[in-house]
Amino acid sequence: MERYVISLGTNLGDRMAQLRTAKRHIAEEIGDLAGQSSVYETAAWGKENQAPFYNQLVQGYTGLTALKLMDVLLGIEAKMGRERSLKWSPRTIDLDIIFFGSDIIDEEELRVPHPMFHLRRFTLVPLVEMMPDFIDPRSGKKMETLLIELNDNLAVNKLV
Repeated sequence: MERYVISLGTNLGDRMAQLRTAKRHIAEEIGDLAGQSSVYETAAWGKENQAPFYNQLVQGYTGLTALKLMDVLLGIEAKMGRERSLKWSPRTIDLDIIFFGSDIIDEEELRVPHPMFHLRRFTLVPLVEMMPDFIDPRSGKKMETLLIELNDNLAVNKLV
């Protein structure tokens, strides 16, 4: 069984309900969640002129491969009405694998750790909350260190 960390983000519809639905699907299709971060409201990143996001991280364990896990997550996104039109556009749900154990995966279909997680406050704040001492397999740095070194100053506000 491999430990995974998945990022959930939504800025369309009832954002809290979207997160609950995504977590229910993950639990049903992958397995029970072992932990989750608080929910944070964050300014849109990359394309700022849109509604703020609710973001959360979840973690669990799976016997799936990383590629199969990604396939399941893409299926959940599709069930929840995710439309992939423009990069960083508004979305009902966005599910990204941040970590898959300590694996480093560089394939066309999947890059793990997520190639941009260390550049985003909305990912690092909940990572530090959930697993401050976890070491990024690429940089060899703890999550706390990555957050201290971060240049992203977008607001990340804890909701629940």
